[in-house]
This record gives sequence, structure tokens and C-alpha cells, in this order.
Amino acid sequence: MNQRNGFDCPGCAWPEEPGGRKIAEFCENGAKAVAEEATKRVVTPEFFARHSIADLEARPEYWLSQQGRLTHPMVLRPGDDHYRPISWAAAYQLIADELRALDDPNQAVFYTSGRTSNEAAFLYQLMARSFGTNNLPDCSNMCHESSGAALSETIGIGKGSVSVADVVNADLIVIAGQNPAPTIRACCRCWRRPRATAPASSRSTRCPKRA
Repeated sequence: MNQRNGFDCPGCAWPEEPGGRKIAEFCENGAKAVAEEATKRVVTPEFFARHSIADLEARPEYWLSQQGRLTHPMVLRPGDDHYRPISWAAAYQLIADELRALDDPNQAVFYTSGRTSNEAAFLYQLMARSFGTNNLPDCSNMCHESSGAALSETIGIGKGSVSVADVVNADLIVIAGQNPAPTIRACCRCWRRPRATAPASSRSTRCPKRA
């Protein structure tokens, strides 16, 4: 997180803006994400004994994230209203039983994190391939699959065609099906800036209009 020229926030996918960087480039969501990962608070099995699923569903997201990190593997059995602790051996056995119950290894999908170390990712993909499948999408598949499919259909490529400078200089920004204010708050400050603040050296190739 700590970079030579300041703090590079891992809280969201908002790109680094061109031009001068600042010491603390993060929003409240980024700060919360880092704090939740670094917290020393723990959630023990006693916590789940006190709180049912219905109780947890009624709690605000902020309260849930403030409780801490899990200390034990937990399982929710069919018909139960509480998570119950299980041993690591039992957790691995449960996963193995579910995998063995599949008719075809390609029915399984092995998701991983974009921030997983190379060593952990290598072992994970080795397990998946040993099981008999190469279905190994990363977290971007869950986050961006819908936008990638829509962009491929409309402009022919599954990636964005604009830069941060384009957003600052835009005459009109249309957002559909998304509320970036609570999820990617860093982008909101671009909308508040006058267009004259966009770096003059920033240039991007605009996508040609389709007939």
C-alpha cells in the first residue's frame, strides 16, 4: 500500500489519475477496506451462537464489518438459523464431497483473488487442474463480466475506451444500473472539478462513432 510517492489505495479499481500524485489518495471506502483487513478484532464461534441469520441480515453493513475476522471455519446447515463451527478437516471434507458429487469436473469453477500471491495462486490452479478443469477465473470475472460483455457487444472490445482525463472533460456522463457514489467514491471528485483542471498533456484515443 505504501508507495514511493504516496499511498496507493487498494480499495477499488479506480485508475491512477495522470499528472501529480497526492500523499493520501483514498476515500472513506478505501480507508474502511484497509482497516477491516488490518483489524485485530476477531469473530469467534460464540458470536454466531448469539446472532442468528435473521439477526445478522437486519444489521447494517458497517456494523458487520466492524466485528472482525473469523477465527474458525463456519458452516450453515440446511434448515439451521445459525452458523456452526467445524474443524478444518471437516471443512475440507465438505468441499471434497461437493466436488466428488459433480458429474463433470468442468461443472466446477475455482475463483481466486486478484491479490493472491503467485505461490498461492500456483498451488490453487494446480489443484483445479488436478481435479480435471481449467475453469480458473479471477475476481475480475465476477466484478466486470457484465460490463465486458456489454462493451464487447456495443464497441467491439470488453475494456473501457476512456481515461480519467476524458471523464473530467466530458460534457455529459450517463450512468445506468450503478451508483458509484457509495462504491467508487474516488471517481466523484473528478465530476466536481472544472474541466480546466484536466492535465493538458493527457490525451486518449476516442472511440469512433458507429454507423
